[in-house]
Amino acid sequence: MFLAKVVGNVVSTQKDEKFVGTKLLIVRKMDENRQLIGESLVAIDTVGAGNGEIVLVVTGSGARYVDTSERVIPSDASIIGIVDSVEVTDS
Repeated sequence: MFLAKVVGNVVSTQKDEKFVGTKLLIVRKMDENRQLIGESLVAIDTVGAGNGEIVLVVTGSGARYVDTSERVIPSDASIIGIVDSVEVTDS
C-alpha cells in the first residue's frame, strides 16, 4: 500500500464487463514529503476520490478484491482510501 495523488482520469466506453460501473483514475506515487515519484498508473476508484486528492492505493492480488459483491476485478491497482492528513515525525 502506498500514498498517491490523483492526477487525472480515464474514460473508456468499451471495456471488460467486470469494469462496468467502475471509475478509473490516474495516480502517481508520493513520498513522505508529498513529492511525486515514479510513473503514473491507472487505478480503480472504490471510494469516490477526485482529481488532486491524496489517496491510499493497494496493488497486487489485493487490488482485485475491492468489491463487496465478491466479484474479482482484473486490476493491478485500487484506490481504497482518501487521505485527510499525513504526519511524519523524525525520530
